[in-house]
Amino acid sequence: MKAVRTPGGYSFRADTRSLVVVVALLAAALAAGVVLVGSGDFDIAPLDVVRTLFGSGTPQQDFIVNELRLPRVLVGLLVGAAFGISGAVFQSVSRNPLGSPDVIGFGQGSSVGALVVIVWFGGSATEVAVGALLGGLATGVAVYLLAWKKGVHGYRLVLVGIGAAAMLTACIQYLLTKAQLVDATRAMVWLTGSLDGRDWAQVWPLLALFAVLLPVILAYGRPLRMLEMGDDAAYALGVPVQRTRTVLMLAAVLLNAAGTAAAGPISFVALTAPQLARRLTRATGPNILASGCMGATLLVTADWASQRLFGESKLPVGVVTGVVGGLYLLWLLVTERKAGRI
Repeated sequence: MKAVRTPGGYSFRADTRSLVVVVALLAAALAAGVVLVGSGDFDIAPLDVVRTLFGSGTPQQDFIVNELRLPRVLVGLLVGAAFGISGAVFQSVSRNPLGSPDVIGFGQGSSVGALVVIVWFGGSATEVAVGALLGGLATGVAVYLLAWKKGVHGYRLVLVGIGAAAMLTACIQYLLTKAQLVDATRAMVWLTGSLDGRDWAQVWPLLALFAVLLPVILAYGRPLRMLEMGDDAAYALGVPVQRTRTVLMLAAVLLNAAGTAAAGPISFVALTAPQLARRLTRATGPNILASGCMGATLLVTADWASQRLFGESKLPVGVVTGVVGGLYLLWLLVTERKAGRI
């Protein structure tokens, strides 16, 4: 950690290790994206992919890269980053490593919203995405209000969220039992989480949301770090605790709901990305940028694995992240127990 002074006389503290980790993860995410763009029934070498992206490819390569595969990869990068950042915010706000959106009900809320549109209205892909977004927002508001008691505290947020997740999971199962066969099949595919068929229609809304919400979350980075020390300490340091928590939770819910709307409830990315990022940076605080880059890297790498490692039986990316995330969670619980922390 060292002080950096700008030409205008302002100074800030920069963690060299964290900066190196963010740059390395960003490079890894972009490299994985290039490899994924070149993977498919018609393989394209990574160097040819880069040439095509800069406008020097053949017409055939240009169509395959820019029209068919690039939107899918960009959606994967943005969704992974959205899950990673939202997970980092929620884990910091709740002061609990299990306080990620897919554990405390927000992912399940988006799923209920999407399934209502699929099962009851037979909506289009765009309508399903809107339903997922509204379901996630409604769940966020409900959990926040139920957890409110002279303010929102982390442990109460996690407990209420786990209860909401159980109730919403029951709603998902009920909707599946009432669905027609075609709708039930469509709903199960959506619930697994997949990047198949994603195009530019999903890219632009995600980019716009990031352009608005990422600066807000980064601007609240210092108050969020203070919140990790507890409400009393944050109050003593001059942090408006409830306003900070409300703004950050709203931004995180929007990011998580938008990511779920774009790709389905891809599990465990929001849980594992912030913790892996923190272990790499060895820095306190939410590690917002590192968590976002880690989430993007995890999701794009998992999508490549789902397409290339299982032969003709290509899997939805949500299956791969579920298996890997479950193994990571078991490993985390074992190591925490050995360390005497649980």
